[in-house]
Amino acid sequence: MMGTSSLNSLFLNRNMRSRSINAENPTGEKGKGGMTASPLGPSRKGSPCLRNVPSGAKVTLAEMEGPGIISHIWITVPYKTSDADVFVLRDLVLRFFWEDEETPSVEVPLGDFFCCGFGRACFVNSLPIVVVPSRGLNCYFQMPFKKKARIELENQHVNPIPAFFYQVDYNLVDELPDDICYFHAQWRREKITQKGVDYTILDGVTGKGHYVGTYLALTTLERYWYGEGEVKFYLDGDKEYPTICGTGTEDYFGGSWSFAKQVDGKTVEQQYNTPYLGYPYYSSHDTEHHDYHNDDTMPQRGFYRWHIEDPISFDRDIRVTIQQIGVGYRGLFERQDDVASVAYWYQQLPHAKFPELPDKEDRWPR
Repeated sequence: MMGTSSLNSLFLNRNMRSRSINAENPTGEKGKGGMTASPLGPSRKGSPCLRNVPSGAKVTLAEMEGPGIISHIWITVPYKTSDADVFVLRDLVLRFFWEDEETPSVEVPLGDFFCCGFGRACFVNSLPIVVVPSRGLNCYFQMPFKKKARIELENQHVNPIPAFFYQVDYNLVDELPDDICYFHAQWRREKITQKGVDYTILDGVTGKGHYVGTYLALTTLERYWYGEGEVKFYLDGDKEYPTICGTGTEDYFGGSWSFAKQVDGKTVEQQYNTPYLGYPYYSSHDTEHHDYHNDDTMPQRGFYRWHIEDPISFDRDIRVTIQQIGVGYRGLFERQDDVASVAYWYQQLPHAKFPELPDKEDRWPR
């Protein structure tokens, strides 16, 4: 297809016109990049970022007329400058609007969208999401649009953002197929899950499409092993029982036997990053803040699973859940934990309106 980027198709004529939007070229117009002057002179790094984004402000990062395909998004924000800035990645909200939509198809806190929950960046090395030191947030999900697309940032943080760096790379095309699906992503959280009630990753989706990924930010609130809960996909009218039911949390994320190993009588977490699944974050290994002492937090873990080679297709509706089940010396037991998640999927428009995003205080990690 015209948007493919695999190595075996790089020699093909793509019939595309490449464009890019950032602070140096906020409209993406041809021949309009780097026009702002700096103390070094004209077109010498005069406008590399958005400066001092006020608290409470909504900023349009990119607005594009199609048909086109977004191919790459890069974002970074500064390290914390005060104690209040520790959760800035959960206080900034990304929203994407396709065509003439009035409600967003993507509404996710900035960090969680890039698999960095808990307000802290971590190293992520996967196919569609890549995060590199320090806070280099990259997304390679292909996002088509026929008429127009808009990406919005809202600063719900108490402080202004002194510098917000970003770039949206896209390609204009002559036409797109009539039956394209549009990219969607949604954030949810339960501070304390209900005992015996599965946590909802995604619900209320109607239409035709395919589910392509899950990010899970889990704070364990009880002792013993947490990962016996099964991931379930209810498809096209499933009610009591799902069509697809996994075998356990660590199994869904590609791991086995608790992700851990024993070293000198101690349990050591084994984190990993692969193209399609990973365990990039554990709270006792904070690579961003080396001076941060973690004894004042419950254990926090971040996982991703991309259904790129194995998309979950649906014709009418989809619901995705995960159980909170643990195991200890007395066997299986129902748990209550703090769970947040991002669901990623493609579907045809229109989409159902999302549940209201919780206030920033209800998004802050414990």
